[in-house]
Order: sequence, then C-alpha cells, then structure tokens
Amino acid sequence: MRTMNPALNDSTFEKAASDWAPPSGQPHSIDTSDRMTFSGTLTATAVLTALVLVGAVFGWNAVSYDAGQPVMPGWFFVALIAGLGIAVLTIFKPKFARVTAPLYSLVQGTVVGAISAIYNSQYDGIVLQAVGLTLAVLAIMVFLYATRIIQVTEKLRMGIVAATGAVALIYVVTMVIGLFGGNVPYIHDSGAIGILFSLAVVGVASFNLLLDFDLIERGVKAGAPPYMEWYASFGLIVTLVWLYLEMLRLLSKLRR
Repeated sequence: MRTMNPALNDSTFEKAASDWAPPSGQPHSIDTSDRMTFSGTLTATAVLTALVLVGAVFGWNAVSYDAGQPVMPGWFFVALIAGLGIAVLTIFKPKFARVTAPLYSLVQGTVVGAISAIYNSQYDGIVLQAVGLTLAVLAIMVFLYATRIIQVTEKLRMGIVAATGAVALIYVVTMVIGLFGGNVPYIHDSGAIGILFSLAVVGVASFNLLLDFDLIERGVKAGAPPYMEWYASFGLIVTLVWLYLEMLRLLSKLRR
C-alpha cells in the first residue's frame, strides 16, 4: 500500500534486496556495479523514454484518415492488450525487466502515439501542450522531492493511495457502464465538474511521482540488485504515461 503503482512498492524492493543478499556469514561486495544506483536508474529511464518516443512516432504515423476523420490502426487493441500483458509479466517477474521494460515502452509508445494522433486531429497542437505540461509537472515534482519541500510521510502515502484507488474505481465503473451502453454523467463532460475532475486526476497522478521517487530511493538504500534499475524505470514510465494521457483529457475538455 505504499503506492498504487503496482510496479513500485516496498515489498518488491525488500524482496529483491533479500534475494540479492549473500548467505549468512559471507561478505557482500561493496562494488556499486552489483547494486541498484540512482545513476543507473536515470540511465534506464532515459533509454525507456527514448523507446516510448520511437514507438509513439510509429503509432502516430499508423493512424489513417477517411474523409478527414482519423481511423485507429487495426493493431491498436492488440498492442493495448500486449502492453498490459507485458506490464503484468514485469510486475510479477522483476528479474525480466531488462527485457520486458524496453518491450513495454515500445508497445505502449505505439498506443500513446496513436491516441495522441487522434487527439491532435481534433485539437491542433494539443499534444505539444500535453507533453510540455507533463515535463513541467515532472520537473516540479523532482524539485519538491529533492528539496524535501514535500516530505513523503505515512499520512501522505495513505492519502495518495486512497485518492488513486478512488480514481481507479471510477474508471472501472465507467467502463462497466459503457459496456451496457450507459454513460457516467458530468465527470467526462467538458463542463465545470468534468474539468475539475480531470484536474483532480492530474493532481493524483502527479503526487504518485513523489511516491515513485521515494520508493526508488528506498531501493537504492536497501542495496537492491541492478535489474531493479530497469524495474524502477518501468514503474516511472507507467506513471508518466498515465499523467500524459490525463493531461490530454484535461486539455481536450478545456478546448471544448
């Protein structure tokens, strides 16, 4: 319950650290090359981000147009399901992260690229705005965490977890109702309630970044194995993709 991001939680890092620990009575090398580091996590995050961008370019260009209307590529839902499957595999098998995290980034990038193309066809320039806002929020959260202006306390964790769980529940209910042809009023509209709801979700996603940073720091201090650098980077990508998509939703409501 440290974070709603299933890829980043205390038990994951603690288990990895214990698995990596030497047998009782045997010394452990102090060479940082066999442990998770901040620099290694940053490098892995940069690589995964680049792969998301490569996939996004492909997904963007794969969107076709019929009479001026955008049409999703036929493989879109396959990629969506594949991305979910790779994510689940990575969460249950963190040791595979060196391979699965890059695969996830590429596949998820194609999905994000296709969605971005659809939004941009309706609201010109919205993608650049969403990217800029996402990067700005990331920079602000890094600053707030690094300077300890906002400290990740137990109460803050519980509050963010509760808020994220509420958002997840609303989205699940929305999907279930949608399967029966219904619609949840107000929150998905472009009125004041809908805009405030999207602002709240963007805020929750932003604060999840603080929990991710905190968990990465805990992993480094626990001496987690080096594959956890890729696993932690995967978790950050999950949060950043969520934040970006919520930015798109918010901006589209404001445009309407």
